[in-house]
Amino acid sequence: MGQFKETQLSDRLESGAKAKEARLAQFRARPAADDPAVLARQAERQAVAEAREVRVSEREAARAAAEAVRAAETLAEQERAAAEIVRQAAEKVERQAALAAEQKATRDARFAARKAKVKR
Repeated sequence: MGQFKETQLSDRLESGAKAKEARLAQFRARPAADDPAVLARQAERQAVAEAREVRVSEREAARAAAEAVRAAETLAEQERAAAEIVRQAAEKVERQAALAAEQKATRDARFAARKAKVKR
């Protein structure tokens, strides 16, 4: 079994200072904002963002076009349904007029037969 290593306060403070210095050195080693590599990455990100915006706008345009087609189809279907209702109503009126004319003709025939019977 290993021995227990007792650390002194000064050892702990020294290791903390080394860690802080390492982080600071890592931060200082970062390239500057005008570094060509940083600018190239920014340009690449900007190009990707613009391409994404183009794709989104194309998708929205396609969605709007599809919605317009669906709306036109719905409107056409509603117009066909309205035309069918008007046609059925016209046929019903025509049938009722024909039935009324037929009933009048039979009623007139009965009346004429009754008149002819009385005149005899």
